[in-house]
Amino acid sequence: MGWTENVRREVLPNGLTLLVQRQATAPVAAVITHVKAGFFDEPDHWAGVSHVLEHMFFKGTPTRGPGRIAQDTKAVGGYLNAGTSYDYTTYYVVLPAGAVASAIDIQADALQHASIDSDELRRELQVIIQEAKRKKDSPSALTTETLFELMFDRHRIRRWRIGHEDDLANLTRDDIAGYYRSRYVPRNTIVSVVGDVDVDAVLAQARERYASWEDRTPAHDPSPSESPGSEARVRTLRGDVAQAQLAIGWHGVPPLHDDAPTLELAAAILSHGRGSPLYRRLRATGIVSSVSAFSFAPTEVGIFGIGAEADPGRLPEVLDGVGAALADLRANGPASADLDRARTLLLTRWARRLEAMDGRASALAAAEALGDFTLLDEEYQRLQEVTAESVHAAVCRYADPAAAAAVAYLPDGRGGDLQVEDVVMRLGGSAGRDLPPMEPIGPRAPTAIHVPVQTHEVASLVTLPGVDLALRRKPGGATVTLGVYWARTPTETPTDAGREALGVRSAIRGVEGHDAAAVADAFERLGGSVSPTLSGDRAGFECTVLAEHAAVAAAMLRRLVDEASFLEEEVDRERVVMIDEARRRTDDMFRYPFELAFGAAFTDRGYGVPALGTERSLEQLEAAPVRQRHRERVAAARLFVVAVGDLHPERLAEQLAASFCDRPEAVAAPRAAVFGPEAGQQPRVAERQKAQTAMALVHPGYHRSDPGRYTGEVWASLASGLGGRLFETLRSQQSLAYTVLASSWQRRSAGALVSYIATSPEREEEAREGLHRELSRYGAEPVTSDELVRSVNYIVGQRQVARQSSNAVAGELVDAWFAGEGLEELIDPEARYRAVTAEMVMEMAGRFLRPELAVEGVVRGRS
Repeated sequence: MGWTENVRREVLPNGLTLLVQRQATAPVAAVITHVKAGFFDEPDHWAGVSHVLEHMFFKGTPTRGPGRIAQDTKAVGGYLNAGTSYDYTTYYVVLPAGAVASAIDIQADALQHASIDSDELRRELQVIIQEAKRKKDSPSALTTETLFELMFDRHRIRRWRIGHEDDLANLTRDDIAGYYRSRYVPRNTIVSVVGDVDVDAVLAQARERYASWEDRTPAHDPSPSESPGSEARVRTLRGDVAQAQLAIGWHGVPPLHDDAPTLELAAAILSHGRGSPLYRRLRATGIVSSVSAFSFAPTEVGIFGIGAEADPGRLPEVLDGVGAALADLRANGPASADLDRARTLLLTRWARRLEAMDGRASALAAAEALGDFTLLDEEYQRLQEVTAESVHAAVCRYADPAAAAAVAYLPDGRGGDLQVEDVVMRLGGSAGRDLPPMEPIGPRAPTAIHVPVQTHEVASLVTLPGVDLALRRKPGGATVTLGVYWARTPTETPTDAGREALGVRSAIRGVEGHDAAAVADAFERLGGSVSPTLSGDRAGFECTVLAEHAAVAAAMLRRLVDEASFLEEEVDRERVVMIDEARRRTDDMFRYPFELAFGAAFTDRGYGVPALGTERSLEQLEAAPVRQRHRERVAAARLFVVAVGDLHPERLAEQLAASFCDRPEAVAAPRAAVFGPEAGQQPRVAERQKAQTAMALVHPGYHRSDPGRYTGEVWASLASGLGGRLFETLRSQQSLAYTVLASSWQRRSAGALVSYIATSPEREEEAREGLHRELSRYGAEPVTSDELVRSVNYIVGQRQVARQSSNAVAGELVDAWFAGEGLEELIDPEARYRAVTAEMVMEMAGRFLRPELAVEGVVRGRS
């Protein structure tokens, strides 16, 4: 497969590189501006300057004042964002293809003419300091960056990536402007455009917009070099966390090294999919709640690593499991079946990543920054050529237990500190502790049966006695997303919360005659991992596989529905994992405040009960009732099967029908009575030793089938995101928070308007008052016509953008089927958004967004 086919490359006289590729699989375009300057290029006195400049990119030019860049992008339906990495900074916009000229114009202006106003910089530095505090409250981020610090003595990858508070506060306007003038030059810049565009027209416009940019030699301040470490190192962190984080790392290789694809595949062998040795040894057995291996190679250095999360008392078992998996690879290399499985999964992930226009445009730019965009095809080819022998040699060379670095982040007073000798011994492992063999499983592709296929404007439909099929062709991706779902109504209580989730998740841990590993292996050989899914309105299983395997994957999904074995020990293992995950959620400064707020707003019933359960509720669940309840629910349910991707609808419909035609007759679940959050409930507050205070507000709102829900979504677009009122006032003008947002939360039987802000503990009351003040404004004064048009354009544009991937399209179909009024609501929704008026927004806000109706969930940090 040629990922770079038809890419047009042009280097302007000033040195700027243009890459343009037409992809007509969706009416969408992405414009990526890739600047070859990041954290590695920062001398110590400018630590964090790349990230600060990324923020200032959005703060205006001589012709576009503060906020205008985001607002102008939003007005043409575009999503704008940026990111700073170790070796580059990238700015991207994704929008309807018809507006690509506007995106190029806006990006070119911001790139070449950033104002870097002193007052704006002062305010934005306070926001970035809030972002730095937010990062310190993330256990995984703190653990990973501490690992890099431990591994390297000189190279700049060892520094805290976005800068410490004191360093950031000392940066001046001259610092930022000096870095900008010296690094943001044409010869350091790649502009990559991918989408349903006229290539000649894009190139002509880009030439015009960038040709006058002055050619200057880019400055470069190289990081001190460093030889790979040859000794083991450990560090233990402690803090207010519920679960232990473990990160292990070795020096790897830069991205163009011959061993780079081998290490990437070695990481995939170790942890990609449920059939991988780390998953089978640690996650399937309930020792960890998550585990993954990675190969990370930013330009100059490389890191081969493994990360895990577990109960702090089980870290020795985690190290033993990692050591056993590595010892097996060092002793024997990967089995051919494991190599093929991991390679298939990895290449499928490539296809999914490059299915989106921004994913492909970013990948092209990154490859060009390394030397040539065709490196993208070369890397894909090299992954296909990696042998078992080369993986064996690479693991022996790079994953030496005696040269490992390890960091553990433990709860205060729990678990033992890491010791060098113990870590080296456990990572050394011992070969011969083999995993049980995986017996082959997988039904033959079903014989197609003739069924009438109804051609709907949204999808091809088939109606059978016990199941409805919906298929939609989306060419160009080489994959198909499949799912089988049934309706659920949130009726759990605080004492049995998580029961249905445990049932769905346990169902993939084995079918009659085959264990969990065999089930995982069966799907992964088709190119995808099967996942359980559960939300307030539905439950089921889903996967994305290579297109040619769609029929076989669907037949496998049918087996999960009807033949799940539910062995008691497997249910108990999954329950232990879910308990660990419930503890981990309390460390999440975004999810946990909402869990508290919804519990209060819905008075611990319905949608106020966490679908994934709590530590207390999960500890009380037993395997037999979970199994019985799941089987009863699924046996009586009318199923909904979805397939989206590079498929032939009629042919695949007949194959899917053959797998599901014998389902007993069933009717769709009736709609439950609508109920909403109970306004004015007392806030729920958790006191934590965190750097920030995070606050979630829940107001009453519209449920999914209420016509007013379009007004709710327009309000959320008006309030939230770059260019939204909450962002501009509370973040940009008052520097209260890095993260502030609003959303219209909609389910089949309930709805709410939600908002969120995270700030320094000493500014909690100021943030609360500011949030209520801004929310109340919507009910006191009408929004402007420009705001309204901009917000509706954004919603309409982003609906097109979301349909780039088969997974997103499938999700849209499922949401409409279970939460909304059916697929009919997906026909021309634009008209319903454009019918929303300023008066409707004002009426909605006056009705719902009053301070006395709000219910709060607060995770309060330390002052």
